Amino acid sequence: MFGLFKKKGEAEQAEPQFIVVNLNARIQPTHRGEIYEEPLDDVLSKSQSGEVSGGGSLLSSVGEVEYCDIEIQVPNSDDAIIKFIKSSLEKIGVPKGSKIIVEATGSEIEFGDLEGLALYLNGTELDDEVYSSSDSNYVYSELERLIDGIGRVYSYWQGPTETALYLYGFSYDEMKSSIAELVDNYPLCQKCRIERIA
Repeated sequence: MFGLFKKKGEAEQAEPQFIVVNLNARIQPTHRGEIYEEPLDDVLSKSQSGEVSGGGSLLSSVGEVEYCDIEIQVPNSDDAIIKFIKSSLEKIGVPKGSKIIVEATGSEIEFGDLEGLALYLNGTELDDEVYSSSDSNYVYSELERLIDGIGRVYSYWQGPTETALYLYGFSYDEMKSSIAELVDNYPLCQKCRIERIA
């Protein structure tokens, strides 16, 4: 009568379980929420499969995001739930090198098919006139236009000496080729560097 004779395992079944999605994406927390967390939480709650319970980012020594995590609370972490989370995120678009970590078993499932390109604008070594007459917002909007259909700009970062714009799409080479003319000719892109990030 005091709960002493509950069936074995009954209490454990009531405990929520957690799945962590490790995204190989350099995106600010705000953009992580807009792109991944809010849409995922919406589909999880509609299907009564769980909820997004948190998120975080690993930063480099200069404050740049290296990758980020999404924590998901689920009633159980069976194969069906994992497949549902994986397919829901893949519809949004996930960079290569990402993984799903199942806390209950410690298993890791690698996934993701997007490739990543970071364009780093030089913030210290150009003529003052270039900085006063050029606009990083223009570069952002032009990148979006030039890679429309093959990718998109997911986020950006303003560091102590550089401003980074992060592009994710189905082909790093296609994105790089599509933005080449802008990179070669727009004054603010002088001395920039391009890095493959997924």
